[in-house]
Amino acid sequence: MATKNIMIVGVGGQGTLLTSRILGGITIHAGYDVKLSEVHGMAQRGGSVVTFVRYGENVTEPIVEEGQADVLIAFERLEALRYAHFLKKDGVIVVNDQRIDPMPVVIGAAEYPEHILEDLSKKYKVLALDAMTEAKKLGNSRVFNIIVLGAAAAHMDFSKEEWFEVIEKTVPPKTIEINKKAFEVGFEMHK
Repeated sequence: MATKNIMIVGVGGQGTLLTSRILGGITIHAGYDVKLSEVHGMAQRGGSVVTFVRYGENVTEPIVEEGQADVLIAFERLEALRYAHFLKKDGVIVVNDQRIDPMPVVIGAAEYPEHILEDLSKKYKVLALDAMTEAKKLGNSRVFNIIVLGAAAAHMDFSKEEWFEVIEKTVPPKTIEINKKAFEVGFEMHK
């Protein structure tokens, strides 16, 4: 199997690291060679957080080059735009349709771009979902990242049962059920 490249991008505090741990866990569980690397702008709230997960028979480099990502998982619209150039031609962007203003926008030094999803859709295959609303329906807005992961999982090589097994091992015990429900919601949205 050729090496698969997954990128997870978000804003500090959005659960990017937990998501990458689950993704790393499932690839190891499936017996692949896996390399994970995290690149932080600022991990505190507001800064970009980028994680690369590469898996295959034999993975040498942890970093995904531009134009190589099979799946770009973005927890926020502007982050999707910022990293879209990493996607390969037939890759897919799974994006949480949410706006979080970065510092330059907050302080008035920059504008938040309009029509991000429409513009991205002209060039890439984009699956957008309002994961925050779905998470609130489940009663816990913090699991929105697992909903996004569930939607992205439909574009990867693992069964729902395998994902559940890894989620059970990775998330805090008290949150296992809600995380599995969240994953299921995303998975069903984009089958």
